[in-house]
Amino acid sequence: MPPPPQTPEGAGAEVVVAGLAREVDVLRRRVDGLDPLTARVDRLDEMAVRTADTLKSVIGRKAKPPAPSWLLAPTDPGEVARLVDELTAWLGAVFLRYPDGASVLPECWLWHPDVVEELLWLMHAWLAAYQGPDASVAAAGDWHDRQRPGVTARIRKSAGSCSIEAHQTRPGWSAPGGAPVPVPGLEHTPAITGWWAQHRDQAPPEPAPAASPIGGALG
Repeated sequence: MPPPPQTPEGAGAEVVVAGLAREVDVLRRRVDGLDPLTARVDRLDEMAVRTADTLKSVIGRKAKPPAPSWLLAPTDPGEVARLVDELTAWLGAVFLRYPDGASVLPECWLWHPDVVEELLWLMHAWLAAYQGPDASVAAAGDWHDRQRPGVTARIRKSAGSCSIEAHQTRPGWSAPGGAPVPVPGLEHTPAITGWWAQHRDQAPPEPAPAASPIGGALG
């Protein structure tokens, strides 16, 4: 019986090394697959830290600042971002703890300037009731009994059934709402201001007749 073939010296070690290299490559591929998840976790950690810092800053205020207005917010993007950061931190810590608040706030609430305006003043009413020298049990009770339910009811009425899709433009759909409504009757302001400034004790001027679309078309 012939002897088994002899392998060259070192061939066994090369096989072992090649096997280890394959295992290392497999492990590297698995670790690389975790990179997006790791990055996402890092982003969530960063958001959590920022939210906690913002909430601590908001709740820690002892002075009673005036409520900011979203409708008249400054045009500086940094200032607007600060308003949103403070509001979202407070929403998560306070407003959304109430079941009716959580159920009424739609995902598209930031697309509704009136909703943001309501939530901003409600947050500052809460701060006034719970923080600072004027904080009191009576103010907190008023916030619970009157202010929070009122804002919740108005949000439900104006945006409770809305959705992100309603703000997207699609073929055959009407344009998304949200633009400011023009002030009606501006063409009458010269007549009214002159009357109110000098002749308010007399009858007001008669409005000019509106242009008839039918008459204009016939003409």
